[in-house]
Amino acid sequence: MIVKRFVRAAVSVAALSLVPLTPAYAEADADSLINALNAVFGKHDGVRTAHTHGFCVKGSFMPTPEAATLTKAPHFNSKTPVGVIGRFSMGGGDPNASNAQKDNVRGMALHFDLGNGGGTTDLVMISAPMFVAKDPDQFLALLQTVATKDKEKIGAFFKANPNATRQGAWLNARPVPASFATVNYWGVHAFTFTNAEGKKQIFKYKALPVGGEVGLSDDEAKAKDPNFYQPELKERLAKGPAKYTLTAILGEPGDPLDDPTALWPEDQRKSVTLGTISIDGLEDDKTCDAGIFDPTNVVDGIDGPENDKIFPMRSAAYAISFSRRAP
Repeated sequence: MIVKRFVRAAVSVAALSLVPLTPAYAEADADSLINALNAVFGKHDGVRTAHTHGFCVKGSFMPTPEAATLTKAPHFNSKTPVGVIGRFSMGGGDPNASNAQKDNVRGMALHFDLGNGGGTTDLVMISAPMFVAKDPDQFLALLQTVATKDKEKIGAFFKANPNATRQGAWLNARPVPASFATVNYWGVHAFTFTNAEGKKQIFKYKALPVGGEVGLSDDEAKAKDPNFYQPELKERLAKGPAKYTLTAILGEPGDPLDDPTALWPEDQRKSVTLGTISIDGLEDDKTCDAGIFDPTNVVDGIDGPENDKIFPMRSAAYAISFSRRAP
């Protein structure tokens, strides 16, 4: 279990000591990443390879007038609520991952219904502002090292790759979220908005719970049932929607655009409110399992990062994972 925590996103940065990447870890592709995830978490038929433990929800999104000044994307220009199908999840590939884990990201993935036969566009976020690897090769090396279960090699990897420790340190410094509805979510990649006049703006997504962040003490978390998030959310939604303010953190010259392990200084960046995400009910998991939430599935008015190598690899890896879990 302790070994798996390194890949769930969270490593303790305390005992790091040893070797850098070796050529044996080079040239990651989608298949090798999925195989490496299976080597760490086990192969579980019929389920996702990563963010395995989760459940499906439904709701809507209502954009602000300010959103339309930044982008011509249709869901940010709608005058009526946009339908949303979403999935909350725990990071990693353990289908029985406990909701009480501190050192594990929570995920919120969304399909926005563009209406009029326009299909969907997706948004994928996690409860930390950074990823665990800057590129697929580093991610593959991380997974293959963890799969050895050799503590010295694992420590060596993190000493040689300190950027891979940022997410774990960030999570361990914060309490276990009390709910999927009481934690912030970030898009770790830098996107570019283009508005109707052709003006461009680099940004990162962030969703903030309208009721504020609420965490659990370590003792409170230990006392919880391992699968407490779904019944908690069901009870919460019986009283009203779980709402999040979706914002765009606006990039400035010099902000890294190709490294999802890098943290932008949010307190020094302007944010614009894009709209409100409202989750109002649970949805049959088959609805979410019928496809993938693909962060590269964007529409006119939104472009993904050009040089971020993790970004396109995610789409390819999700497709491989989907093909393997399909009956």
